Amino acid sequence: MVEPTEILARHARALERRRPFESIWQACYDHVLPSPSGGPALFDATAADAAEQLAASLLAELTPPWSRWFGLAPTRPVEDTPQGRAVAEALEDAAATLQGHFDRSNFAIEMHQAFLDLVVAGTGLLLVEEAPLGEASAFRFTAVPLRSAVLEEGPTGRLDTVFRQARLSAAEIRRRHPSAVLPPEILRAATTDDPAPLPVLEAVWPDRSGIRYAALLTAEPDRPV
Repeated sequence: MVEPTEILARHARALERRRPFESIWQACYDHVLPSPSGGPALFDATAADAAEQLAASLLAELTPPWSRWFGLAPTRPVEDTPQGRAVAEALEDAAATLQGHFDRSNFAIEMHQAFLDLVVAGTGLLLVEEAPLGEASAFRFTAVPLRSAVLEEGPTGRLDTVFRQARLSAAEIRRRHPSAVLPPEILRAATTDDPAPLPVLEAVWPDRSGIRYAALLTAEPDRPV
């Protein structure tokens, strides 16, 4: 089991390696996707228009909202057998169900924003969560700003580890992590719906058994609660 202090240490090292690029990314956003709340004055919209068009083209070509852009199929050794054909039919039904949930969700909006981040900074991140019961779709998507996430290379050189910093209320933390052992003061805040945001660090990384996930409630950037 990975200790919380080890996760925080890995996040700190990855954050330090990222710092030299932050000013470059900020300059890219200032000139291509400026914030409405302020920033350097722009007198030409060529870059902004080009980024919007490229993001829209990526959305239309890779994940078009109006058509199926993925499929599910059995493996080749069994696809031509009676069992494989039965599995293929079941997988097609599952794919149609998935497509319906994608269509009823906010996927297209958030995917477009992730493509914008990809165009401007070279990296786009999309958070996928299970929607609450009763929602029209089982999925909820969020484009994660690059400033809120830190990526780390694995042994193969791929960016397979992601750290995400977020601020959640006590009620949101309890709803997302119902089995977590929380301090008494956090439980009281969740009961009273205290809206005060609390710092949370989420981490996703691969290991031999698959993909691991951890969420840490932090008192300070380098100290878990």
